Amino acid sequence: MATAFSSDGEAALRREIGPAAAAPRGDLDGFYEMGRAVAFVLGGGFRKVALQFPDDLLADAAAVAARMEAATGAEMYVLGDTTYGSCCVDEVAAEHAGAEAVLHYGPACLSPCRKLPVLHIFGQQPLDIGRCTEAFRELYPDRQSRVVVLSDVVYAHAMGELEQQLCPEYPNIVFSRVVCGDSPGNTPPGEVRQFGRQFPVEALGGLQDCAMFYVGAEGLALTSFMLTWNRCLFSSFDPATGCGRRETLNINRALMRRLYLVERARDARVVGILVGTLGVAGYLTVLQHLRELLRRAGKRSYTLAVGKPNPAKLANFLEVDIFVLVACAQNTLLDSSEFYRPIITPYELELACNPAREWTGNYFTDFRDLLPGACAHIDLPPAVPAAEAVPDVSLITGEMRAAHLCDPLTPQLPPSTALACRDQTQALVEISPAASFLESRSWRGLEQQLGHTPVSKAVQGRRGIAIAYEDEGCEHS
Repeated sequence: MATAFSSDGEAALRREIGPAAAAPRGDLDGFYEMGRAVAFVLGGGFRKVALQFPDDLLADAAAVAARMEAATGAEMYVLGDTTYGSCCVDEVAAEHAGAEAVLHYGPACLSPCRKLPVLHIFGQQPLDIGRCTEAFRELYPDRQSRVVVLSDVVYAHAMGELEQQLCPEYPNIVFSRVVCGDSPGNTPPGEVRQFGRQFPVEALGGLQDCAMFYVGAEGLALTSFMLTWNRCLFSSFDPATGCGRRETLNINRALMRRLYLVERARDARVVGILVGTLGVAGYLTVLQHLRELLRRAGKRSYTLAVGKPNPAKLANFLEVDIFVLVACAQNTLLDSSEFYRPIITPYELELACNPAREWTGNYFTDFRDLLPGACAHIDLPPAVPAAEAVPDVSLITGEMRAAHLCDPLTPQLPPSTALACRDQTQALVEISPAASFLESRSWRGLEQQLGHTPVSKAVQGRRGIAIAYEDEGCEHS
């Protein structure tokens, strides 16, 4: 916990970026699919293109950009860092460079973007088809097993060959395919389209009795799949180790932990809405939806854009009882055990504040499923007068709490009578309790203090880096 709040930063400053282990150094054209990328740029007539790499592939960025510029004549801008997770397309950073399109390399959550055209190049990681086939046979000895095969996007290129090996033996096996630009509203009947994957389920009789086989390492993608399809038994094959296993994660314990956070959200009075994406389509709509939901539930809300959340950043907002993170489906399930306040998902906030939504065993990690017109949207019920509301008791504190929705035509909270002079013109303003708390802080950020700070001449400051300034050398010797 202490290292999360305080660190000298020496490890980050002195870290060296080595060659990317995943990419074969002599086959950049094949690994990064140069031909497909060049066709995308030339076909769209783009003159400025942003290249987004994850940290483990960043060492190849210069070589890839040089080859792309030579082949297309367009300007290539490498995005050295991402505003949020590297799996999301960083449209904000791309727009800063004036890019007309984005080439996204490496693992991706496949969340649809709002503005710029995007081409996903996952990187063709090697997969031992023979060993994967043997692991599947060991996990599913019954040839009549109904199994849906999912994969990490970096192994999607090998799923066709794996399908040729398994389909003759397993007549009830279904392979998912990766689809970009996910639009659930256009999903054909009898098919599932979620997390950038699409597969038919009508022939299997639904997902109730199906098993899931995942090709890829343990990570956020697998966790999101298991929570969403929590009634299916999961197995996985890790290409890095060559081992297959039945997933032993107790999904019920994970769900109980999430439901405990729902109860914490019911007790919360002040909620912080964390903006975890600026590129996923629909994020502005869900922000407005969450604000209205909290207002109707009689809770105060603050919208915070802090980049990548960490314990040190969020500890600055002590008045917030709980945070709700609006991010892509893979990054929304943030482990908040080290944070000062819990972090929940938009679906969990809906469970806490929307009386019309009941727990049915289904879990939604994609916030777009909650929007009007989506598969999991539930309208707010009419407001109930406080005198007619059924009393509710917190399962955590044992105290009584309000469990009804406020009338949208009435103020959220009774107005405060505390007035104060705002400036020299004696204008009166209302001070809320939260504003009073913020005003009482000893540190409130940078303030200009125009007219109060004496003017002084510029002087030469320190030179070097923070852990070893040039004038500190004699002190350490």
